[in-house]
Amino acid sequence: MPALRQGAVVERDTGVSVDVSVVIPLYNEEANVRPLCSRLCAVLGALPKTWEVIVVDDGSTDGSFAALQELARKEGRLKVVRFRRNFGQTAAFAAGFELAQGDVVITMDADLQDDPTDIPLLLDKVAEGYDVVSGWRIQRQDPFFSRRLPSIVANWLISQVTAVHLHDHGCSLKAYRLAVVKNIHLYGELHRFIPALASWMGVRVAEVPVQHAPRRFGHSKYGIGRTPRVVIDLLTVRFLLGYGTRPAQVFGLAGILSFSLGLLAGLYLAFLRLIQGLSIGSNPLLLLSFLLTVSGVQMVMMGLLGELIVRAYYESQRKPIYMIRQVLNAESPAGIAAATTSW
Repeated sequence: MPALRQGAVVERDTGVSVDVSVVIPLYNEEANVRPLCSRLCAVLGALPKTWEVIVVDDGSTDGSFAALQELARKEGRLKVVRFRRNFGQTAAFAAGFELAQGDVVITMDADLQDDPTDIPLLLDKVAEGYDVVSGWRIQRQDPFFSRRLPSIVANWLISQVTAVHLHDHGCSLKAYRLAVVKNIHLYGELHRFIPALASWMGVRVAEVPVQHAPRRFGHSKYGIGRTPRVVIDLLTVRFLLGYGTRPAQVFGLAGILSFSLGLLAGLYLAFLRLIQGLSIGSNPLLLLSFLLTVSGVQMVMMGLLGELIVRAYYESQRKPIYMIRQVLNAESPAGIAAATTSW
């Protein structure tokens, strides 16, 4: 089993193979912990599969962890990770993914708005050959102006920018093949962009309608205030997908364009001064020409520095820049074995 970087201790690890891992980030959900685990274990227990539930307590300050301790003593397949403080939902998903051993990893929220009875639907879709299956809350039970309307706009924007077209990117109820989550490194607020980040692997993505219940206990920890962070992370994802391994192309093209415009403006000013004898000292185009030229050089240098950083990142870690689905009639060379999946 991989060791958690946060130093958490997990008890009752049986070491047996697991078909399904359910990863749940949790923060101050004391009232929801027991009914959630009860419903979840009932659904998983009815499946003809081995399973585990990984709950990541993201620094709860109420009685959530005490409730989880009690439940973990009764159910050995419930694993609990407790953060020292609140690190955020993305960090909680990352810790859960690192610990997960199931062939399929299910993610869901702890607020009882995601229905565990939809898990078999996700698993059936994965069995059809899909690598990522996302839930679609068709009848979402949230306030319209504060939650649903921003979500509609965000879903359209994310689909356009990432080219991964889902109706509901923000739904936490998703299923992933293990190889997907093991090859995604999360930080910031990137957990909602996992299907997009995984798209470079050539994954097959599907979407299934799921139920969504109104919140009965507690209150949402995430409001409209996170929108700026989502937009910034969306720009990060777009850059990683388009130019993550070739930053010189985006910075270099912008730099060449800026330098060219500055050079053309400078040539025009030289024509006015040398040929027509006009004074250009007070011409604002002179300052613009200088700024465009200097900015162009700086952007080209940023692109070259980015190339050096990317090269050091991939070469020092021997990290592959591709993912191989299958090799026929040949053994994978050692250099590409880490990039080969069994999907």
